[in-house]
Amino acid sequence: MRAMRLHKVGSPLVLDDIPIPTPAPDELLIRVTACGVCRTDLHIVDGDLPAHRLPLVPGHEIVGLVAAGAAGFAVGDRVGVPWLGGTCGQCRFCRAGQENLCDRPQFTGYDRDGGYAEYCVARAANCVPLPPAGDDSHLAPLLCAGLIGFRSYRRAGEPQRLGLMGFGAAAHIITQLAHADGVAVYAFTRPGDTGGQSFARGLGAVWAGGTNEHPAEKLDAVIIFAPAGELVPLSLRLVRKGGRVVCAGIHMSDIPTFPYADLWGEREIASVANLTTADATEFFARLASLRLETTVTRYRLDDANRALADLRSGSIKGAAVLSP
Repeated sequence: MRAMRLHKVGSPLVLDDIPIPTPAPDELLIRVTACGVCRTDLHIVDGDLPAHRLPLVPGHEIVGLVAAGAAGFAVGDRVGVPWLGGTCGQCRFCRAGQENLCDRPQFTGYDRDGGYAEYCVARAANCVPLPPAGDDSHLAPLLCAGLIGFRSYRRAGEPQRLGLMGFGAAAHIITQLAHADGVAVYAFTRPGDTGGQSFARGLGAVWAGGTNEHPAEKLDAVIIFAPAGELVPLSLRLVRKGGRVVCAGIHMSDIPTFPYADLWGEREIASVANLTTADATEFFARLASLRLETTVTRYRLDDANRALADLRSGSIKGAAVLSP
């Protein structure tokens, strides 16, 4: 099979011909039909996250068809493979249903080869059955941008006014979900990104501006999707007393010091780590009653480096997706 692999951190991916992997008894062999390109992939390729194994096939927003089954799945089933690719099942967090905090996790496209390839293997217990409706490329971003965004949205409480910092793949999904819930969404983009701001308004945001702009109203919560630590103090100044700032990324630059007065008033800073199978079940059940559309830019598998470069530059509207 063809696979785009990372051989050296900081270097472009290489298109390799490698054997189709053989699944273990508790794994599925999946023919990949679409794989989203996530900012976490970029952190792995650029070395912001330390390498766990090399060479590596990145990618953890995988949609595909089961080619060899395991318990609970049949050949031909359409499944999704998310970031959390394996858990120990024995630590205190796994036993408490908090497998997203597992002490010995495995991550798809980081510890395990991912979806920048024509085939992958994944633990059946961590795969998500996907609904029959919907285009593969449009479903792929839901496996991370959607799921992590959904967990972050729930972590924000029940805000009436919600700020979203960094208007990429996750934010464009959660804007639609929050808008359907009657939540007023305030979208923050890079300063001067008028195209991104117009995109946000078109999806239902009541306000959109640069991170150098402030809306007139105080917000109940802010979710930070951009990996920029300096947005944390800024977000604290935007939320009301008792408000919450949720850091949604797996990687973020260092948070600069800020005066205690910005935190005082029972404001909170929270983080989101990975996801649970319950998140996936609830999220896709919610989508069944919601007309949600993902905006995607498709790339060929051998164009993965260009997709990563476009993501790095911020030129992608919505999500990038590889189509093997």
